[in-house]
Amino acid sequence: MDETIKTAAEAVEADALPRRHEVHADPNARNAADQPMPKGVSKTPTAQKSAAQWAYERIIMYLKNFEESLDNEHEVAMGFAGGDAGVMRIEGMGYFDPDIVTFYGSDPTGAKTQLVQHVTQLNVMLRALPKAVERSEPNRIGFRLAQDLEDD
Repeated sequence: MDETIKTAAEAVEADALPRRHEVHADPNARNAADQPMPKGVSKTPTAQKSAAQWAYERIIMYLKNFEESLDNEHEVAMGFAGGDAGVMRIEGMGYFDPDIVTFYGSDPTGAKTQLVQHVTQLNVMLRALPKAVERSEPNRIGFRLAQDLEDD
C-alpha cells in the first residue's frame, strides 16, 4: 500500500495523467503504454473528459502504435465484431460528447462508410489491409489524429 503523502498539486497532476499497462508474449513487441503521450491527452484532467473524448484519445494512441508496426504496403483498418459488416479502412475519426465515437472510411470495394458507436458498445479490432493501389504512400490516420491532439 502506498502511504506517500501527496501535495494537492501532485494529486491533481496524478488525476490528469492517464495510466496505461500492457504485457505481450513477445517482450520486443511494440507497446502502446511505452509510447509518449500526446500533449493534448494530458492537457485536460481525465475526470473532466466525457466518455467520448476519453475513448477517442485512447483509440488514437492505439491506432498510431499499430500503424508504426506496418510496412509501406499496408494501412490500418478495423474489423467489426458481430454481424456481417466486414472491414472498414479507417480514414477519419471523431467524437460527439458525451458518449458517441465515430469512424469514417471505406469498405474493401471503396464504398464510403461511417460507423457511429456508443462508448459502452465500443469494440475495435485493428487490421492491416494492403494500401490502396492508386496511392504511392500509405495513409497514416493514426499519425494525423495524434498530431491533432498535439496541436490542441
